[in-house]
Amino acid sequence: MTDDVQLSIGLPNFGPWPDGDWRGFVDVARAAEDAGIDRVVLVDHVVMGPNTDKYVWGRFPTPPEAPWSEPLTLLSGMAAVTSRIRLATGILVAPLRGATLLAKTAATLDQISGGRLELGVGTGWQREEYDAAGLDWDLRGQLLTDTIAACKALWTQTPAAFASETVNFSDTYLMPKPVQPGGVPLWIGGTLNKRNLARIVESGDGWIPIMGLSTEDMARDVVTIRQALADAGRDPAALRVQGPIPMAKGDDGKFDLARTMDNAAEVVAAGATALQLPIQAFCPGPKEAPAFFAEARRLFDAALGR
Repeated sequence: MTDDVQLSIGLPNFGPWPDGDWRGFVDVARAAEDAGIDRVVLVDHVVMGPNTDKYVWGRFPTPPEAPWSEPLTLLSGMAAVTSRIRLATGILVAPLRGATLLAKTAATLDQISGGRLELGVGTGWQREEYDAAGLDWDLRGQLLTDTIAACKALWTQTPAAFASETVNFSDTYLMPKPVQPGGVPLWIGGTLNKRNLARIVESGDGWIPIMGLSTEDMARDVVTIRQALADAGRDPAALRVQGPIPMAKGDDGKFDLARTMDNAAEVVAAGATALQLPIQAFCPGPKEAPAFFAEARRLFDAALGR
């Protein structure tokens, strides 16, 4: 049912788009809510190393010295000026924060927002962040697995206990719990390899496909995830998927919102439940954001026959 599909907008909490006005950037979420946008998504880097040329998905969007604000902190400000819109990360480099601190921060933010937080999580791509945090880069996959599973334990058990290769605790209390039953929803980001499939089945509520994955391949992987969930006794229909809308350009060579939105239905057919657009491709800055949100909402509803 397309009535369940959300319009999700990626907001660049980095680089020049916010124009240095981080307090005003918070108000962009209020403009999104006023226009009927369902969900906003921020991205994460804690620190940057100099080797941005190692980014494998094309040209990295900023030089290493560019500003990059911490997403959970910004989302807390957004929570204070909104009441309905979902607040998400996509992705948060979860292992950099440690399981107990991440669980506490997310639970508090879920309380502040009234149960509107979603955490898209992954390992990230940059070794320098792990080095700066004193973490073993080669253990990043295990750190992610253990971190999110430990968060689930802390959110759902009183007292909580958890034992793994990298995270261990017992008779441990985390209060307050998140508002959302079962804890903050976790959307696992990345390629659907065996480890990520296992993370989704064991701890996840959703999936964020790796950048550059085709809509056709996303549809194939959604089938795989749903079958794995069913095999594990979980409801496959409950899976959430953040699907990027394929970008289209106009005759002038610039990204065209109307032509892009013509691709929305095929992403829904592939299994996406939250259709994602990057605002900076269509909107030069925060001042123009309200008009962009209104037009995106109108075109989205038209594309899905609402």
